Amino acid sequence: MKNITSVLLIYSLAINSACTTMKTTEATTKEIPAPDATLSSNPFMKKSGLQYQAPEFDKIKDEHFKPAFDYGMKVQLAEIDKIAHNTDSPTFENTIAALENSGEVLKRAQIVFYNLTGSNTNPTLQKLEEEYAPVFSGLSDKIYLNEKLYERVKGIDTNNLGAEEKRIVALYRENFEIAGANLSAEKKEQLKKINQEMATLSTQFSNRLLEARKNNAVLISDVKELDGLSADELAAAATAAKEAGHEGKYLLSLLNTTQQPLLQNLKNRATREKLFKASWYRAEKGDADDTRDILEKQARLRMEKAHLLGKKSFAEWKLQDQMAKTPENAMNLLAQLAKPAIATAKRESDEIQALINKQKGGFTVEPWDWNFYAEQVRKAKYDLDENAIKPYFEVTAVLEKGVFYAAEKFYGITFKKRTDLPVYHPDVVVYEVFDHDGKSMALYYLDFYTRNNKNGGAWMSNFVEQSHILGQKPVIVNVFNYQKPAEGKPSLISYDDVSTMFHEFGHTLHGLFANQKYTSVSGTNTPRDFVEFPSQINEFFALEPEILKNYAIHYQTKQPMPQTLVDKIKNAAAFNQGYSTTELVSAAIIDMSWHSVTDASQFKPTLDFERDVLTKYGFTLKQVPPRYHSPYFAHIWGGGYSAGYYAYMWSDLLNADAWDWISKNGGMTRANGDRFRKYILSVGNSVDLNQAYKDFTGRTPDIKPLLINKGFISN
Repeated sequence: MKNITSVLLIYSLAINSACTTMKTTEATTKEIPAPDATLSSNPFMKKSGLQYQAPEFDKIKDEHFKPAFDYGMKVQLAEIDKIAHNTDSPTFENTIAALENSGEVLKRAQIVFYNLTGSNTNPTLQKLEEEYAPVFSGLSDKIYLNEKLYERVKGIDTNNLGAEEKRIVALYRENFEIAGANLSAEKKEQLKKINQEMATLSTQFSNRLLEARKNNAVLISDVKELDGLSADELAAAATAAKEAGHEGKYLLSLLNTTQQPLLQNLKNRATREKLFKASWYRAEKGDADDTRDILEKQARLRMEKAHLLGKKSFAEWKLQDQMAKTPENAMNLLAQLAKPAIATAKRESDEIQALINKQKGGFTVEPWDWNFYAEQVRKAKYDLDENAIKPYFEVTAVLEKGVFYAAEKFYGITFKKRTDLPVYHPDVVVYEVFDHDGKSMALYYLDFYTRNNKNGGAWMSNFVEQSHILGQKPVIVNVFNYQKPAEGKPSLISYDDVSTMFHEFGHTLHGLFANQKYTSVSGTNTPRDFVEFPSQINEFFALEPEILKNYAIHYQTKQPMPQTLVDKIKNAAAFNQGYSTTELVSAAIIDMSWHSVTDASQFKPTLDFERDVLTKYGFTLKQVPPRYHSPYFAHIWGGGYSAGYYAYMWSDLLNADAWDWISKNGGMTRANGDRFRKYILSVGNSVDLNQAYKDFTGRTPDIKPLLINKGFISN
């Protein structure tokens, strides 16, 4: 997942550099404020002296954020005022470039702050996040609802501009109009209030959900209830309990998804049910962590915003600058996947039920049973045991000998571990990245292990975004939630975790190879339904023979994974695809349905609304719940994926078709890597991305390779 913070959503500016000097009218009274003495020791007041302006985490303290926010906003508003009131005719340099270069201090503080609130938060940061969410939303409105600024953007003559500059002008104009620049003064005021309230609610949702995740971890007293877990898993659960003040017990922490990894191994059905229900009901208990009132308010406000902006629904408003363009196009793709996925999931359910009956279980399969018995079915069909796989996937080996090795083979880049740079948590590691010519090109941070103050899931973010104009090279972080092993034990991960690492590094590659002048179109600053394409295609490398044999090494014997086990993994690749696709598509349809409401009368209480949507679209197989239940659907209520969760499937369409092209044109060659880098990874949003895809493959994407990959149709 590409992480999008509340201040870096669709209409945010790239605020990375010093202001541009220009003439202003005499009516302008705002001057760039000088910092006072209290800010002299604030690390955000100047560019970091570390390589590539990497954050100075050894100097950054919680108390530095608020004064940097306040001063940074004053400076940027003064800069914006000068741009808007400039008496010279509008040009790219005195308007767009000036906007791009505004807000240096604020951006430095925000980008670190929002990375910390996602990966290493605390009550102080959470309080600040809630306080400033509406303030930052208001700042965005002061920019994008500024009539004088909008008129200057519209007035720029683009005839003699370069291709990237023309693209940026068009995007700025589109963004101003999507944001509501054409509204009347009265409607702009209404919109500002809605935006500020939405920003507050989004932050409140995230904070409540973090508490719900933490407070609903399952505490177990009797180790017998955990039969089936490995010694390392038990040790990790014991450590988690001790850290939570329950020494001698076992704590099963929740991830942000519906299903939980430990359900695959827990033999005790009552424990499985307890863990699943803790996950499912975590944010709907009527307590302080209940999110339903917040998300219902968000849904209504989003609809009101869309109406104010002349659109029937929030989804219609949101998708107008995406590759899909309309909700109908997105739903059409979801429908094409839903039918075969549900049919396949029903067959998978029958297989699981047959196994339960054969074992004389005496019950009908429930959601908490699926992973446990699906693993047994997989073992029976493919003789594949997940626990037999894990010893070959030690986390550092997967990273360095798998992910990095693949990047070196396909793109020619190399990596060197750095121990001299400060980090925000002891678990974080740093690498320097070198291009195929040996030149240093980026810094790359990794944060592997789950913590109770870290959001669930996995994501990529930038600490510094690439820009030729600003002389900036990328500084990128990948954040994961792998279970931290007990002291002295190896960190062994599942094949799904391996895929996640390759996936997130695909986002990193997108940022590493950014090659733009301006940050607003650099790297991963692309439409939501394109940004997952580079990450998903990188997952294919995990099973490439040359790559797999290099990293799948048994942590004890040091022997490579035997070919028989490799074959089993590949043969099982399409296993459970009915389930996994159904849970993803159903979540996407829940998202799109919440945001396709056109009239307030269509809203219902959260649980009723979701139930009716699932029934309407045929998701009635109760043992296959959506990957995210509305009350903990962080992507859409606390992140940047509202009316956008379909993007994973849209990107998967591109990913499957592009891999089909690569496979039929030489496979994993440097020539193909260079071509993918040239047409996809390095263009950011500086070109039309539908055209970029055609430039790479020579065709429009076909859904057939995706259906083949999932095992829904034969080749």
